[in-house]
Amino acid sequence: MTVSASDLDVRARIGQVNQRLKGWEAVRWVDGRPRITDVLRAEVDRWGAVGAVYGVLRADPWSGVHWGNGIPPERSAEAYAAVQEYVVAHSDGGVPTLFVEEVPHGLQALGATTLPVNLALGAAMDADLVEELAAAVAAEVRARGTHVALVSGLDVLRDARWGRAEECWSEDAALAAIMVRATVRGMQGAGGGPIDDRHVAVVAKHLAGQGAGIGGRNGSGAPIGRRELAEVHLPPAFAAAEEHVAGFMAAYNDVDGVPCCGNRDLLTTTIRDGWGWDGIVMADGTAIDRLRDTTPDPATAAAVALRAGVDLSLWDDAYTHLDEALERGLVALADLDRAVDRVLALKERVGLLGAHPVPVSHDSARERATATLAEHAARRSVVAVDTGVLPLASDVTVALLGPNADDVDALLGDYSPPRRPVDPGTSTVRSALEARLGPGRVRHTAGSRLRHPLPDAADAVAAALAGVDAVVVVLGGSSRRTYDDGFEDNGAVSGPDPDTTNGEGVDLASVAVPDPQLALLRRARDAGRPVVAVVVDGRPRVLTEVRALADAVLVVPFPGPTGGTAIVDVLFGAAAEGRLPATWPGADGVQPAAHDERLETARGYVDVAAPNAVTGLPGPGRAVEVGLGAVTHVITVSRLQAGDRVTVPVTVTNTSDVPRRVSVPLWGRRREPGVRPRRRVVLALVTLDVPAGRAVTAGFPLGRAALGTWGDDLRPTVRPLEVDCWTDDVLDPPPDAVRLRVTDEDGAVAWVG
Repeated sequence: MTVSASDLDVRARIGQVNQRLKGWEAVRWVDGRPRITDVLRAEVDRWGAVGAVYGVLRADPWSGVHWGNGIPPERSAEAYAAVQEYVVAHSDGGVPTLFVEEVPHGLQALGATTLPVNLALGAAMDADLVEELAAAVAAEVRARGTHVALVSGLDVLRDARWGRAEECWSEDAALAAIMVRATVRGMQGAGGGPIDDRHVAVVAKHLAGQGAGIGGRNGSGAPIGRRELAEVHLPPAFAAAEEHVAGFMAAYNDVDGVPCCGNRDLLTTTIRDGWGWDGIVMADGTAIDRLRDTTPDPATAAAVALRAGVDLSLWDDAYTHLDEALERGLVALADLDRAVDRVLALKERVGLLGAHPVPVSHDSARERATATLAEHAARRSVVAVDTGVLPLASDVTVALLGPNADDVDALLGDYSPPRRPVDPGTSTVRSALEARLGPGRVRHTAGSRLRHPLPDAADAVAAALAGVDAVVVVLGGSSRRTYDDGFEDNGAVSGPDPDTTNGEGVDLASVAVPDPQLALLRRARDAGRPVVAVVVDGRPRVLTEVRALADAVLVVPFPGPTGGTAIVDVLFGAAAEGRLPATWPGADGVQPAAHDERLETARGYVDVAAPNAVTGLPGPGRAVEVGLGAVTHVITVSRLQAGDRVTVPVTVTNTSDVPRRVSVPLWGRRREPGVRPRRRVVLALVTLDVPAGRAVTAGFPLGRAALGTWGDDLRPTVRPLEVDCWTDDVLDPPPDAVRLRVTDEDGAVAWVG
């Protein structure tokens, strides 16, 4: 069937742009079957239409849904069908509703596969792996009956104090763009046409500049200019638009005082008129209602958002006042119709307005395959900062200390569904060590909480340290949510457990490793045994003292439920293939810090020793091989042919005796007349499978986004400039860096080496 806004009365049109229901309140699982509630009936009766229903399957402490009261995974499609049957039967024109779910790192539903967080996949730096994971998750999500996945990935990490750092791929805009492109392509399928029953529509979030919040405070303003917005915060969204992403979510924050949900220049002039993108814009949860601090009443807030380009609300009251806004002349009917037609176009794209396929049943075999892929991704994301005493001997006896040593929840990240009551598919560092060495060779005690000492822990620590060969201390943070926590209206944690140190609503003034954990590491050092520190966290942490106290240091962004096995594999000789996806600061007071800061004449802080005062560990840092030979790479360019794109060749040599999968970034420094350059940026990324003792040649593809400039028009533009490029992990161009000249000749682009 074909439906447009003109086929519906005004009341039903307003219903199409509202997404107010929390789906777990619209349907309940009672006596082994789904039952719709008066909440759903009232919404359909009020509007004669429902644009979308959010979170029918959502399970977590905010929703209050758990394994005791939630929808069984294999019955997901049945629950959706009950809601859809009522909506279609009681809506104007029988228009179905969209089912929308959170998919930040896997579907947030009972029994769904939980992936490593974005920061971990950014450390893996493998776009092919990200696309494969995205496709696997999309198939899992769509099989349950979901139409739209809300997917994190547009935010660029610019301040480690921000609690949502784990949702970012990197501090580097180009690396984030590469990963977003792979995610959208994997989840939606290639091209901008219909989305089939193996894929799911993506609403990418958040647009834009949320990572530039003042002091790392969630939702605070981004006091940045247009060039900073364009160069750092828009490339991931531009990449998603080029992949025909179904939607964008407008963020909470303002950019230079203008809230994103009311920013017509961003939501219409830039992404629609400038980029030629034609999907939907969804507001973040209650973001339109938050416009009340800039408007006198809900009707005006609704009008501001609708005129700006917001097509679909999320839990807001404001869009229920659009009838008043129309009556008062605050907004035109054409503005409403435009939004309605975009929502209807998305419904058509996912098959809701045609012969829509019936969702298949729960497929345990497919989900096991996805979990295996997620375990592989966890191994790829482990970063070895210092290798020291690694690998450990196969017959070692280990003292295992630290608050994250035996805690599955500490591996998962924010917005994770509850694990099964008995879940054999998980591994902590403790369980993985005991599986490898036997329980008798692993002496475990937590020794401290995340931010607080454990009472009477000294004797237990002393007993664990006595007579061992090595000490492994698992430090870091956790995004744990509990069913006793308090929550904001939008689901952000408001009353976290004292040891919740990451996630939305948990911004920190200090990113130092907490003193109780450092005290535990000092005890380990004083025992006179080799010490390995493993830092499991969702944000960059100050590692200066950790590195001084430990012989080897692993950094592991939340790796998912099998992260313990990934960590232990590296302890005993597997390659640590991850790279730091952001700057881990050298001191607590140097935030914000990033590898792509602009070159300065300032000398830095006088109270912190260089180089850690600004950049700390190298930005997206080097991969460190544990117990393996080196992998080297070199680029050679004499002259590149003019055209819209060029390819810079790279040769990767594997001198080890095992095959390797190697990700190599191409670093660059743009030199544009009149613009102070950034120290370095990622220009491109290649990932290669290199046989043992062999060399493989490939190429870095460079186009307008990589070699052009981002300016006032908020999109990549060709202007005369020069670009130094190199592959060595250094912050400044080495002597053998290749310099490319970019010219604009009669409207054509020429890249000349």
